Amino acid sequence: MVIAFAALLLLTLLALLWSRWPAWLKGLLVLSVTAFYFHADEVLHGQWGWPSPDPLPARFVLLAAVIEEPDAKSPGALYVWVNALENGKPAPRPRAYRLPYTKDLHALLNEGMKKVRQGVSQLGTSEPKQGPRGFSWLRPGSDEQVVKIRDLPVPQLPEK
Repeated sequence: MVIAFAALLLLTLLALLWSRWPAWLKGLLVLSVTAFYFHADEVLHGQWGWPSPDPLPARFVLLAAVIEEPDAKSPGALYVWVNALENGKPAPRPRAYRLPYTKDLHALLNEGMKKVRQGVSQLGTSEPKQGPRGFSWLRPGSDEQVVKIRDLPVPQLPEK
């Protein structure tokens, strides 16, 4: 995909420099290539199978977790596979997420995975970490979440 976009960019550059097209058409070409770039980025970002850097869903069932501890070469990461709960029902497909490494979340996920291995399903919730008001996109780390994991309640079956 990167090579295809680089080729499109090269063709656009050639068209801008050596064509006799009117200025409005060259401007339209630049706008359309820019829009295509952002559309392609969004499509690739949501591609199934790759861990998403997006925030976790508000409510989810924990399916699996892989912990990459920090070392001298990498800051570490927490990879979780969850099934989002939408209107009280599981989403049709699970999704993988990549979270920044923290010791607290590492311990929480370890405990949750121990219970999952014992057959106790784990219900998770996430909400954005509260911080100072203002432009959150200007503050590094403003996309942090507060994640909580607990045992999934046992469903009550109706009487016969």
